[in-house]
Amino acid sequence: MKYNVPVQVPVGVSNRHIHLSQADLEALFGAGYSLTEMKPLKQPGQYACKEVLIVAGPKGVIANVRVLGPTRKQTQVEVSRSDAFVLGLQPPVRDSGDLAGSPGCVLIGPKGSVILKEGLILASRHLHIHTTEAEALNLKDKDRITVAFGGERSVLFQNVLVRAGDAMALEFHLDTDEANACLLKSGEMAYIIEKCDPEAAEAPVAAALAAS
Repeated sequence: MKYNVPVQVPVGVSNRHIHLSQADLEALFGAGYSLTEMKPLKQPGQYACKEVLIVAGPKGVIANVRVLGPTRKQTQVEVSRSDAFVLGLQPPVRDSGDLAGSPGCVLIGPKGSVILKEGLILASRHLHIHTTEAEALNLKDKDRITVAFGGERSVLFQNVLVRAGDAMALEFHLDTDEANACLLKSGEMAYIIEKCDPEAAEAPVAAALAAS
């Protein structure tokens, strides 16, 4: 379903970051420790923290990786593909919270370290949108859309996950690798152009490969 008028949406470029469980927070920073809010994020109730950690893999480490709050049920580390090369790991592209079978890594803090068995992912590009706005666009949570950016390196982002809810604020999230490839910056505008079927989006590619 294409929209007659493309829907403007602000862009948020997500750098590498960590969501911690309370247990892992205390293992890294000390018993009874609480996160220190540094600045609020656009998504209601979420914030960047003063706390940073070292993320280590079999081939390398990345220092000063920002922790985001509040704490979650399970620790999740979100990196770009370029970061993964530095670490020597191959995380899958996953929706937030879908961590089963993903690789782990080592987190190093001022008071200790945590060896994660799983939790390292490349986050699926996604759209945060309030329930009311989603309904106006005939969208619901976990739908897929196509988002366009028309800069010098114009691009169509297909198969973008919709995250709709009452605690969401309108923003299109992608990682630094995706943004750098098309010279896209936080605060710039992209456009929702259609609600799409992920399988239909892959069909032309499959057909082209079959014919080659």
